Amino acid sequence: MAIHGNPVVCLEKMSYVAWLSRIRGADKSSAIQGTVRKVHYNFPDGAEMLEEYSTETGVVLRRAWKNRSDLLRKDDWTVELGDPIPQGLKKGGGGAAADGGFLVQESSTEPFLSKRVTRNAIEWRIRNLPYPLSTYTISCEGDQRTITVRTSNKKYYKKIEVPEFQRCGFAPRQEDLTVRHQSQTLILSYKKPPILVEMEKAVLVELQNVETVEYDNSLQCEDLLKGLIGQ
Repeated sequence: MAIHGNPVVCLEKMSYVAWLSRIRGADKSSAIQGTVRKVHYNFPDGAEMLEEYSTETGVVLRRAWKNRSDLLRKDDWTVELGDPIPQGLKKGGGGAAADGGFLVQESSTEPFLSKRVTRNAIEWRIRNLPYPLSTYTISCEGDQRTITVRTSNKKYYKKIEVPEFQRCGFAPRQEDLTVRHQSQTLILSYKKPPILVEMEKAVLVELQNVETVEYDNSLQCEDLLKGLIGQ
């Protein structure tokens, strides 16, 4: 395996003010079921975002977007991280589309990507990649805020967008990326930079002011999501 990165470049640190302002400007609703808090955002531009947080750790478990298009008449949910939206919430009953986050498995043998975050890291798992670790080259593109995976046998190529880095203006560095391979799965883990941790805390502070309804645990998760997103 080879890991390559761009030369260190001194870039002016961009802040997450724009992202925080967007969060503040959205109409928000919130509900808790068990140990999961679900927050639904309606943005002035018509976009919607759904987040699920662990009430025990404060870590976001899932983030999904709905960007409406009058031209394509599409208003389905796109999952950025975590599990796909339950099938009952999707108009056509199909799988979630991918956007630098979760790729729904099309077959039992095709590689597919999932993403999750922890308190200290962002993690991607690419399943159904049987090749040994020495086959892979992983590159951090600091200027694009992306991570690229390619194989020497040219069987797999993926440029992974990292929206979190875009929002806080962070250029990923090679030394903070770790890679391992097990059970036909390539696992990438990136240590969260301080600016991202700070941004996440700032968003949680904003959410403290959102009125939250607590649901009985007997309510089905799908019903709770339907109530939050107005479907």
